[in-house]
Amino acid sequence: MPTSPAPTTTRGAGSGGRRPILLDVAFLRLWTGATASGLATWALPFVLGLAVLDRTLGATDLGLLLAARTIGFLAAVPVAGVLADRHSRRKVVLWAGLASGAAAPVLAAGLGRSVPLMAAAAAVAGAGQGACRPAYQALTAEVVDAGRRQQANAAMTLAVRVTTLVGPSLAALLAVFLDTAALLVGIGLLWLVAAFVPGRGARPGVTGGAGGAKDAPGTSFLADFGEGVREARRHPWFIAGLGALTAVIATGYSATGVALPLVSRDEYGTEVVLAGAMTAYTAGALAGALLIARWRPRSPGRAALAGLAAYGFAPLSLVLPVHPAVVMAAYAVAGVGIELFNVPWFTAAQREVAPDRLARVSSLDFLLSYGLAPLGLALIAPAIEAFGAAPVLVACAFTCFAAPAAAALVPSSRGFSHRPAADPAEARATGATR
Repeated sequence: MPTSPAPTTTRGAGSGGRRPILLDVAFLRLWTGATASGLATWALPFVLGLAVLDRTLGATDLGLLLAARTIGFLAAVPVAGVLADRHSRRKVVLWAGLASGAAAPVLAAGLGRSVPLMAAAAAVAGAGQGACRPAYQALTAEVVDAGRRQQANAAMTLAVRVTTLVGPSLAALLAVFLDTAALLVGIGLLWLVAAFVPGRGARPGVTGGAGGAKDAPGTSFLADFGEGVREARRHPWFIAGLGALTAVIATGYSATGVALPLVSRDEYGTEVVLAGAMTAYTAGALAGALLIARWRPRSPGRAALAGLAAYGFAPLSLVLPVHPAVVMAAYAVAGVGIELFNVPWFTAAQREVAPDRLARVSSLDFLLSYGLAPLGLALIAPAIEAFGAAPVLVACAFTCFAAPAAAALVPSSRGFSHRPAADPAEARATGATR
């Protein structure tokens, strides 16, 4: 069986030691840029929603703009994965941030004037967002040494959860003083931070490690992306885990997006359950990220898949009329579990995948897990109308439990690694367990 790349020492590794990861200047710059991009990504649909409230944008127009952004995202992810492995990951982040930054004032200019112009700008903004994802994943592996990547990935996801938690209040406060156009320009400024603040990492392909020969120069995009697919297939744990993740997002997340608002309205007669469940989910995710930053389970892959399966409690809590506190507790558990999966998953990919193909493998991850989510959202509402909420929610919960359990049966899923399980001392030194 092919060997996996050994942990490498990359730029930023020498200064890390046991020092907290956010005191590492190279990572702090990367973290700041990623946080700005995450905040800008979250803020765009919220700010466009404010435009619907003040009647400068229609609800149908909002759906069109969000669809255009999703199309741009999905189109850019595989392209960015290839470019980030062919060229400097830092330059991909730069140009992706500049594209999204330039799209924001165009959105502002089209507000109330031209929906097609706004749709084109939304597609460009989505493309910049999609291009950043695999490039940031690969750049993290260049900037942070192998022993601290789990801590680094936890810091990244903490930033995302904090912005999700405090962002609505901040945006609502700013909306008191600024109009929607000014808020859109502010989103553009966040993208400029994401573009310019991160520092330079190592060049693709020079970080060392085994895992296959370098791609031949001058190959086509499809050939290069195919190399990324073949690299992903070299890791059965990755294929199994990605299948489980895609299934959970397409069903569990869809239940959250469609069924939770309906249940909150029809069963409880209040939006408090919806708001409380989503707040509990974010708070649980924060707790999960803090926990996994330091926890190193003996079987990190299976522990991560168990965390992913915990999302099944969210749709399950909506099947029967239970106290609202039960629904909120279920969503808190789901939040903890999703970060117990996310952080080890990202860390394992950075450790196991050939360094010069990491961006392409990461793009495959985002392409499938995010790409199939709209399909689940589109199907669950008609399914609820046809079969009723309870059977659909039970099916979603069953899928959330069963898909990670099936993935855990793959032998290499135990440690998210082809390599034999390391002894505890080695695991603590290399970050090989999570």
